[in-house]
Amino acid sequence: MPSIPSSLPSRHRFTTEVTALLAARYGRWAYGWNWVVGEGDGGGVVTNWCCTSHSVGEPAATAAKVVASPLEWRDWLEELAERFAQLAPPAGSDAEDHSRHLERATTRLVTVVVDRTGAECGWYGLCRTVLTWFLSSRGMGPETAKEVVDAAIRGRFKSWTTPSRTLVDAVGEDLAVSLTGERPYRDR
Repeated sequence: MPSIPSSLPSRHRFTTEVTALLAARYGRWAYGWNWVVGEGDGGGVVTNWCCTSHSVGEPAATAAKVVASPLEWRDWLEELAERFAQLAPPAGSDAEDHSRHLERATTRLVTVVVDRTGAECGWYGLCRTVLTWFLSSRGMGPETAKEVVDAAIRGRFKSWTTPSRTLVDAVGEDLAVSLTGERPYRDR
């Protein structure tokens, strides 16, 4: 297990130690167990945990929250894996069809992140991560995927602000065009 810096503020020390323990026991997927909705540790989908000051208390209650939160996070990851498989462009599709699938996947993934986070504090960070994971799941290197996603989002999403449908569509189109060189839809 990695060592935890003693200089870490006490409010972060608990979650850092629990994260290290969970990741050592269950694997890297556990790192998001405390990515909560709202202002706690902000920008996630977990509702069983809040933050150290609100979630740590009586040992049995704290332990119950620590057990429930990774399970909730794991359910989210499994849901995403299913969505990624459903939204993947079909093998052998031409550039225009591939672009259409990428645009559709992007808009649906942004929408599900907004729905699950309530577009609360820092939600766009999870959105960036989910889109990067989607592209990585399709064979793109993680660094390249992150660069493509960052270029498509370009700081247009904000905390506590649900993006307009037009903005979500624009991000989806920008991502698709950047990867395929084709607009998702052409006027005929």
